[in-house]
Amino acid sequence: MLEESSGPGWQSEEVKTGTTIIAVEFDGGVVLGSDSRVSAGQTVVNRVMNKLSLLHDKIYCALSGSAADAQTIAEMVNYQLDVHSIEIGEDPQVRSAATLVKNISYKYKEELSAHLIVAGWDKRGGGQVFVTLNGLLSRQPFAVGGSGSSYVYGFVDAEFRKGMSKEESQQFVVNTISLAIARDGSSGGVAYLVTIDEKGAEEKCILGNELPTFYDK
Repeated sequence: MLEESSGPGWQSEEVKTGTTIIAVEFDGGVVLGSDSRVSAGQTVVNRVMNKLSLLHDKIYCALSGSAADAQTIAEMVNYQLDVHSIEIGEDPQVRSAATLVKNISYKYKEELSAHLIVAGWDKRGGGQVFVTLNGLLSRQPFAVGGSGSSYVYGFVDAEFRKGMSKEESQQFVVNTISLAIARDGSSGGVAYLVTIDEKGAEEKCILGNELPTFYDK
């Protein structure tokens, strides 16, 4: 008796995604960065997606995992922060945004596949970077995520210094993304940067051919 076919194997396989995201604190603010490639297995779905999503005027998050799931969480938090800021009559705290991300991510951990790094500036805590893991919320001086992070942990551990200036932090982020793009096949495209301080947020895009290289061609 013949067994019923369940269809091609690729229909039941988990789709692998890839990216590189990073955020770092400096004296007076934060810098976030990401590559722009969206992949599904060996296929590049989008070459130039901005993975740095606005949560509030001075709070952003960096997206990794499923693009749809990560964007959904960001949109939910963006809406709730807008309502929260109206209720309290002032800008929300970065920790409040990170707590919302943590709660949503943990509540729907079985349905959603996404990891967000939350970073921003508020008048109480200055520049702050938060990461979440299985319901845990932790503030870190810097954080990296995505498939490209495996290739750059040694670099960021060696090069990060407390008390870096805004310009040094921006270069640190650009160098990290550039190294990840060079080594990780799931990371690529351009580099997006957001610098946030007391004055507000500044966005920047660095084309792939303008990224630094660390090897002889």
